Amino acid sequence: MMLEILAAVFVGIILIVIFIDIFPIGRDWLSRIHIGRHRNKQEWNQSITQIGVNWLNHTPKIKVTDNVRLVAIDMIKGNYSKSVIQHWQEASLLLGLSECLKNGTDHKLKTSVDQFLKAKFDGNGQWREKPAYIDSAILAYGVMKLDCIDSNNFKPALDSTWELIQSHIGEDGTVQYRKFMKTYRYVDTIGFICPFLVSYGMKYNKPECVQLAVKQLEQYERYGMLDDHFIPSHAYHTENALPLGLFGWGRGLGWLAIGLSDAWRELPDDHAAKPILKQFVMKFARSILAFQGPEGNWNWTVTRQETRADSSTTATLAWFLLQASQIDELTEACSKGADLAIQYLMKVTRRNGAVDFSQGDTKDIGVYSMLFNILPFTQGFCIRIANFQSRAIER
Repeated sequence: MMLEILAAVFVGIILIVIFIDIFPIGRDWLSRIHIGRHRNKQEWNQSITQIGVNWLNHTPKIKVTDNVRLVAIDMIKGNYSKSVIQHWQEASLLLGLSECLKNGTDHKLKTSVDQFLKAKFDGNGQWREKPAYIDSAILAYGVMKLDCIDSNNFKPALDSTWELIQSHIGEDGTVQYRKFMKTYRYVDTIGFICPFLVSYGMKYNKPECVQLAVKQLEQYERYGMLDDHFIPSHAYHTENALPLGLFGWGRGLGWLAIGLSDAWRELPDDHAAKPILKQFVMKFARSILAFQGPEGNWNWTVTRQETRADSSTTATLAWFLLQASQIDELTEACSKGADLAIQYLMKVTRRNGAVDFSQGDTKDIGVYSMLFNILPFTQGFCIRIANFQSRAIER
């Protein structure tokens, strides 16, 4: 009898493991049938936004590893997903939905945002679970971009985010990605912190925050960009200025694009750093347009046509081009590039509105995921560009 019970338990465990492995594969296969069938931008916008609203408080977990077999073991070991990865997924959704709210109040959307804020912050406006990594700064920035709330109510959390960033400032005066990586400066960091620093610094009259953001960008332009082609390396070493990782990693371009464009647009026109960042924007815009594919996409390695197209790169660079199109000299080229990118993103959107084929989470400098699937980060930026562009067309 005991052997029969043990055999039944063993068989049950095996079936559960197989189900955990096979179910996502089957679900993805079914979801990709009739992909790219949205007929116009308005319909696409409504579809992707609905997914964003549903995901904000139930954000899909992003895998840490590329394992597709025996996934249950990763889950048991706690290696399936990490909260720090979820921060920039949630931040992107919040940024996208905040752009949507500017086009009109939606009760369901507003309720979803309120629910999200209550889950993240206590009654005093402080984080319920204080973040330990600077990745959370982009989530704080997302809160600041919500016009439907008074962000002053969350000032304790915003202040603690600034304190967290300060604790990561290295000997060279720029921000470390992690405290245990003191001599590395990652391109990711620019996207995580620079928009928050400028927005927070301008709102609360802290010029040192703005100065730090500008310095982070200027130092990366000096040490982390490829001469002539003007694309970023994954990171650089502060002691010898050597580039680290890949030049042309697509989402690395995306992180730089987010940090640069949002920092630039948060600055008032009369700020001394505005023309400095404008020149950076113009150079980078011309660079990324040269690497855009004929279908409107960018690949996960933008310098190689043989690599797979990456929706996360395409969505973030489309956002950058929409911002850069406000510069007269770039209006035509950047508007065309952004529109092509949106057309591509519509083609890789599933029937239910989830944008597909984004590269998975990066493992280390030079170690990149080969899984391409849904990513809430991409979804958020698609919502952001769709709503921003629709408002721009109306103007």
